Amino acid sequence: MTEVAQSAELGGLLRSLGVRRGGVLMVHASLSGTGVAPELVRDELLAALGPGGTLIVPAFTPENSDTSRAHREAVAGLSEAEAAAYRRAMPPFEPDATGCPTMGALAECVRSTRGAVRSAHPQTSFAGLGPRARKLLHRHPLRSHLGRLSPMARLYAADAQILLLRVGFEVCSAFHYAEYLTRPRPSRRTYRCVVGDQGNWVEYRDLALNDSDFGEIGSRLPGRMLAEAEWASRAVVLCGIRDVVDHAKGQMSRYRRALA
Repeated sequence: MTEVAQSAELGGLLRSLGVRRGGVLMVHASLSGTGVAPELVRDELLAALGPGGTLIVPAFTPENSDTSRAHREAVAGLSEAEAAAYRRAMPPFEPDATGCPTMGALAECVRSTRGAVRSAHPQTSFAGLGPRARKLLHRHPLRSHLGRLSPMARLYAADAQILLLRVGFEVCSAFHYAEYLTRPRPSRRTYRCVVGDQGNWVEYRDLALNDSDFGEIGSRLPGRMLAEAEWASRAVVLCGIRDVVDHAKGQMSRYRRALA
């Protein structure tokens, strides 16, 4: 199948799954192995949403933090001096310029599209295209990665849909919002990242986010919450953010507390 034919097939699939025209859609995607350019996928998503719809992608940047899993992996095996030199050379986060390579080709494509809006968090920013993007992403304080003051809370309030395009619930960042809603609240930890033109390091505290059980949480979601199909030999899932966050919150409140 040609690249154009594959992208057209995706467009039909999005409509059959129930992507809402004029709605808000947050997409996690892996295009690896499809042979389809991210620009074509972006355009099919925007076409399915229509001119009144808004496309949102996570544009996370763990590379600019020395408290992230990505940093620990990057400096593993380095000497203390080499690790210090690596830290000094880390580029600061700049919302309008910093890429999001670990989030995949589609996220980087959306982020770098002319007219895209991006939230300002140096670790867990979002990028978006469409008439509601600026309102959804306008405020993103350091101390709320994905909590009540973040764009994720506004996506929840907007009753956004989530599309998992050839990826699993292991990467469903909306489940982090459920962590903020559980009681008792999870423990907190310190985060550090480098920001701004001068490369200043900032330190702040927020929840100790934990995605280790997201795949299991996703496997326990009722089938009625999910619209499922396949594209380019992998699963595609569409769901409502409120449904899956509320269900995840219930799961976390039960078994995470039991394991604590």
